Amino acid sequence: MISDTDVIIWFFRGNAKAVKIIDDTQLRSVCAVTYMELLQRVRNKQELRGIRTFLSELNIAIIPLTENIGHRAAIYLEEHVLPSGLTMADALIAATAMELALPLCTGNGNHFACIADLELNLFKP
Repeated sequence: MISDTDVIIWFFRGNAKAVKIIDDTQLRSVCAVTYMELLQRVRNKQELRGIRTFLSELNIAIIPLTENIGHRAAIYLEEHVLPSGLTMADALIAATAMELALPLCTGNGNHFACIADLELNLFKP
């Protein structure tokens, strides 16, 4: 399963539901975009180390962007940016999940509702 940025943030805040979701997931991963979104939020080196340690200790793989993921995300944007306001980050996260045929766990289901066949595991804090 791929965890969206919001699920990881809730985990860091100590949300029991987010902790349970991640603990109960055997194959844990995040898209490279999620990792970068987490890095954008750090305020100091300690928080940066905390993110790296968290990912390492919980064996959360960072899935790199590939040509196929980028191509799929561009198609999603072409199709959905005007009708739904799909963002580049969400298009890349959805494309990663679709390319790897993995479910996406997110609390922002409305961000991804426009993407047909994307398997969503909705998270409610």
